[in-house]
Amino acid sequence: MNAQLTEPKTKPAPAPAGATRHPLAGHALSGAEVVVQVFADEGVEVLFGYSGGAILPVYDAVFRHNATHAGADGREPMPLIVPANEQGAGFMAAGYARASGKVGVAVVTSGPGATNMVTPVRDSMADSIPMVVVCGQVPTGAIGSDAFQEAPISNIMSACAKHVFLVTEPERLEATLRTAFTLARSGRPGPVVVDIPKDVQNAALAFAGEGELPLPGYRARLAAVERGALTDEDCAAFFAALKQARRPLIYAGGGVIAAGAAEALRDFVDAFGLPVTTTLMGLGAFDTTDPLALHMLGMHGTAYANYAVEDCDFLLALGARFDDRVAGLPEAFAPLARFIAQVDIDPAEVGKVKPVQWHHVGPLKRALERLAAYGRAHGVALELGDWHAHVAALKRDHAMNYDRDSALIQPYAVLEEIDRLTGGRAVISTGVGQHQMWAAQYLNFRAPRQWLTSGSMGTMGFGLPAAIGAQFARPDALVIDVDGDASIRMNIGELETVTTYGLPLKVLVLNNVGDGMVRQWQKLFFKGRFMASDKSLHRKDFIKAAEADGFAWARRLERKEDLAATVADFLAFEGPAFLEVMIDPDAGVYPMVGPGASYAQMITGEHIASRSAPVPTDAGPAAMF
Repeated sequence: MNAQLTEPKTKPAPAPAGATRHPLAGHALSGAEVVVQVFADEGVEVLFGYSGGAILPVYDAVFRHNATHAGADGREPMPLIVPANEQGAGFMAAGYARASGKVGVAVVTSGPGATNMVTPVRDSMADSIPMVVVCGQVPTGAIGSDAFQEAPISNIMSACAKHVFLVTEPERLEATLRTAFTLARSGRPGPVVVDIPKDVQNAALAFAGEGELPLPGYRARLAAVERGALTDEDCAAFFAALKQARRPLIYAGGGVIAAGAAEALRDFVDAFGLPVTTTLMGLGAFDTTDPLALHMLGMHGTAYANYAVEDCDFLLALGARFDDRVAGLPEAFAPLARFIAQVDIDPAEVGKVKPVQWHHVGPLKRALERLAAYGRAHGVALELGDWHAHVAALKRDHAMNYDRDSALIQPYAVLEEIDRLTGGRAVISTGVGQHQMWAAQYLNFRAPRQWLTSGSMGTMGFGLPAAIGAQFARPDALVIDVDGDASIRMNIGELETVTTYGLPLKVLVLNNVGDGMVRQWQKLFFKGRFMASDKSLHRKDFIKAAEADGFAWARRLERKEDLAATVADFLAFEGPAFLEVMIDPDAGVYPMVGPGASYAQMITGEHIASRSAPVPTDAGPAAMF
């Protein structure tokens, strides 16, 4: 194309003194080539996407970039992974981001290609996952004309993403893309969508090699948060309250993982001895095998975690937002806590659901390090022996359990065997439903980014494509998709993606012949009227489906006595493996805190011990705050 080059309206900021000028600065590139070069500059290692007419210029630029920069072994620097469906691409990018902490990237075409990305984008927004989605769009002049495969993506995605850009001025393309990555990873992470018309992809541009859009409001707010630092007075107030507590507890959320603050949390616990419970999204933020770990709290949290929340007199919330699956009845949540402290990167979350007596808005890692340093410098030593003994008793007396004598295969037993063999070190992805909660309850997570699940949105079909993305992020890790028969159906086409790319992914389907979680709710709250929860779909032969998609190891487990040997073979197989387990169709998820109920009203089921009331309220010195 011989189109005249134009001066960008958004000029890049001057390079810092001594900075190396980009080797391509000033070169003429097409808009599509600019997109790919920005990807390379941002360190993108893999792309996920499905082609189509409106994105073909970018795909062609990816092809040429990989051909030009291939290694001596022919390895592409930026492979593009093609799924069965664009939604799969979105969840692969999200799984990559969740497992690596890097920005996941998906590239799709216009119209249906872009609308198929809506659910992954909203899912990532709800769970604060950094992602950049590039969508092709019809030419600028055709926008609004109902052109072939046109959809108003900037309007549709604006309610789902952290930010959406529609690039109609070619000279703003490079700065827009660089800004998208900054937005995705900064502050509270989230997905950013960049909609690029085809004529902008084909435009001839002068590559700057640097520069972003101004966004003064966002940058000012971000800078204010980043500058947020705990003063001596803040620390003194925090420890004055903590020193009065007899039963302090940490409530850690996904923000600990997003902030890279797990090590700082470990150090804080080592210094002051507070037990830790985590949200569903926070699993792995603190080693769940630690004596002070209480695993997960909430609607399907462990009984002992929920009872500890009932009993605590001081609660420290770290990167957690008191959502309805944790604090379904906010006024009854942590009823004995006379002091609640909260640290978060997002000021909108402070006091939003539960009033707090102390808070700090700023980077979580830095805040924990500051508190730990202050406490050590001032000789803070807490006497928590009685509380530790109480926590240990809760874990012993209200341990997770199930009918171990049943002749039917229990899903909990399958997961316990997986946990025994992996030592809590596998990367686990899940679909959504009962299997998701069983995995959260019965598996251990020794480190961050081992647990990938759709938390806030609860998106069925998430597990398999997210596991694929995770395997690309961590090629040497054991990655297991724990799925359900109903959930995996949503994106079952991605089985072929696993074998196409030769991924050693392990896919486990706990088959209870229907929507088990929906059935459980219907049983408990709708008098057993099982409307549509069996899906009326009983014809699927998952083993034949897996074999048809190239799985050399695909088995069905139906006999309890074969469980241990089959699971061992499944995990030991070197390539892709698929295991379907026919489980007890009546197995339930317990404990369960019903909608609008408090933890004191928790349903523990037949095999987990419950208690009738929380501990007495005589909090001693803690009653002073």
